[in-house]
Order: sequence, then structure tokens, then C-alpha cells
Amino acid sequence: MGHTMPSSCRYSLPARALTALAVLAVSFIAHASEISDNTPEEMTPLLLSVPNAPVPFNGSDGRTHLVYELTLTNFSSGEVAVEKVEVLSDGVVLQDLDTATIATRLQPAGQRESTGSLAKSTQATLFLNVALAPGSPIPQQLTHRVTARPSAAPPGHQEITETGGPTAIDRQAVVIIGPPLEGANYISADSCCDSTRHTRAALPINGSVWISQRMAVDWEQLDNEGRVYSGRREKLESYTIFGKPVLAVSDGVVVNTIDGEPEQTPGKYPAGISLTEADGNFVIQDLGQHRYALYAHMQPGSIRVHKGDRLTRGQVIGLVGNTGNSVAPHLHFQVMGGPSSFTSNGLPYEIDSFQITGQTPGTAAFDKAEADGTPLAVSLESPPRAVKNALPLDQLIIAFPK
Repeated sequence: MGHTMPSSCRYSLPARALTALAVLAVSFIAHASEISDNTPEEMTPLLLSVPNAPVPFNGSDGRTHLVYELTLTNFSSGEVAVEKVEVLSDGVVLQDLDTATIATRLQPAGQRESTGSLAKSTQATLFLNVALAPGSPIPQQLTHRVTARPSAAPPGHQEITETGGPTAIDRQAVVIIGPPLEGANYISADSCCDSTRHTRAALPINGSVWISQRMAVDWEQLDNEGRVYSGRREKLESYTIFGKPVLAVSDGVVVNTIDGEPEQTPGKYPAGISLTEADGNFVIQDLGQHRYALYAHMQPGSIRVHKGDRLTRGQVIGLVGNTGNSVAPHLHFQVMGGPSSFTSNGLPYEIDSFQITGQTPGTAAFDKAEADGTPLAVSLESPPRAVKNALPLDQLIIAFPK
């Protein structure tokens, strides 16, 4: 996806190219007044763009979030180190990313490891989560100011600052839904907005790049001892969430479903899973206004609905399983802008009522507890915090009361 430049072309133009440009300038000087917009013409070796405008939503932290991606293209013949990124609204800095932070959020095309620089003639995605202070107005447009160090630049131009990537805020209504499960001690694993497994799962499919899992969550559950499972790790029944009923989050029609995919052995990802098998046994539901819900990895033979069925909120549609590309029993849930779980982009949603009863120490601690079957050290909230109309953020302990 990078833009490869000829070997003779660098950030500093060769003398013969400058001569050619001078000749062209003489030819066009008579028309200069017609085409000039008084904008200075400068080399911009770093190209900035936003492929998908952010949709503001309420997070469970009480803040409005803007989650989106900034594409950076290194249109030069040398490496570009990205030193600073500022997100602006009307000239005001909303977010400031330093060199260390950028190195954890900048992902080269086709890779899952982050970096702080772009190799020559390559493209990368900077994953952004702008959390506005409570009560702050939602901006109408964002721009980005990037400070970088291009190695191919001529002397005296080794540090550049570019402003670009303008994007209007997408003010489409955020869908309000009910919970997909019932009960307590659920973990919102790999949820929005800074976890890497879902938010950064960019996939090139059918000639386009999609991030359908941008707002996805893997719901798991702790037992009364704080364990994800108790007993043999490889046994499905050892997992607290296994077999729990999956509930329709809203009224709406089933547009697709698959059943009959086999259970996988917990503790390891299955080999040889195709794209069509990745979701295991699933249901996709039309929520209206071009928004669709995906419920994935359910038990074989447990899905109780069919394509074309009209669901009602709270209706049991299947049971939590471990089918498809899954390492442990869980419910994968997401809302997206199309009826495909891959060729669509993830959209935010807000659950109308739930309680936050605690928080885990983070993804690394959760992964260890899931791998070892050991109790997860949870910071409890006492009393539980009631939340209305918000998206549960990452690594929270959630209760969905009846």
C-alpha cells in the first residue's frame, strides 16, 4: 500500500527536475492569476487523511469519545520518524501525543506491531481515542498537526510540521440497546477504546480496508472466586460463561445466521480457520438505520432463530460457546454499519442500563488469569456504579440486572 518513488526522486528535487519546473513555470505564468489561491506550495512528504469520520458516543467513564484512525503515508525515499501528533479543533489542541505514545499506536499497513516511524514509501495507521472532558462541546471538525523528522530531507529541513487530515464529525445517532447477557461478574474484555485486539483489527477484504471490530467486546465471566474457569482448562464446562443465554439487544430482523460449527478446545486458537468460519455459530440482526448487531461463537445446535425472524428485545437467541476463532468460551458482540461481520465498519452503541461493580488490573492480568485459571485481582466499586446510556469500556466488571 506504500507509494514507491523512482530511485532518482527524493525529498530534495534533482537539479534537472528544478530546471524542467522553471521552464514549465514560464509557460504557465500568463495563467498564474487564474489558478493561484495564494496558498504557498511546499513539499509535504507526509500525507495525512482520515478514512472514516468519528461518531461521538458516551463512554462508561462519563466522557464523550471520538474513536477513529489517521492514515499517514510516507511519500519519500527515506524513513520518517513521527515525533508529535496534535488533534485540533478550531485551533485548540484536544489531544497531544508524544513520541513514546505514538510508538504504541502507529501501525504499519499489514502489520499488528506498532512503531514510531514509517519506512520509505509506506503507509501506517495511527489509532486515536479522543476523550472529551465532561461537559465539553462536541467539535464540528478535526484537523491534525504532525511534527516529523524525514531522513531524506535536505539540510535545514530535517524537522517538518504538517497540518492536514481534516474530518467532519459524523453526528449520526448512536443506537441505544439492551444488554446481550443477564447476570453479574461479566468482563468487558478487549472493549473500546485502547485495547489492540479489536480496535486495531484492520482487515483488507474485497479491495478495501475494514475495521468491523472497532467497538467490539468479548464478554467473559468470573465465578464467585474471581476465576474465568475452574477445573480443567480444556473442558468447556469449566468456564463460568459457557452455556449462558445470549439475548437480543433490541427488536429487529435476523439477516444472517450460521449454526453447526464445532466447539473448539479451550486454551489455544484453532488452526486453519477460514474467514467464513471465524465467527463460529453466529447471528446478525438488523437494528435499523443501517446498523447491525453481531453475536458470535455460540454453541452448535443452540441457535433458536433463523434468517428472516423478527426478534424482540431480551429474547434468547442462543447459548455462549467456543466455536470459530476462539481461545475460550465467550460472547463476541459488536455493532457495525453493514450486514457483514467483515466488510463493514464498526459503530459505537450505548447500553441503556448496567452496573459497574469493579475493574481488572488490565489486559495482561486478565490474560494470565484466563490462561492459568487463577483468581483475577479486581478493584471493587462499592457501592456498584449505575450507568445509563453508555458503552462499557475495557476491562470492567459489569452486572446486567433483570
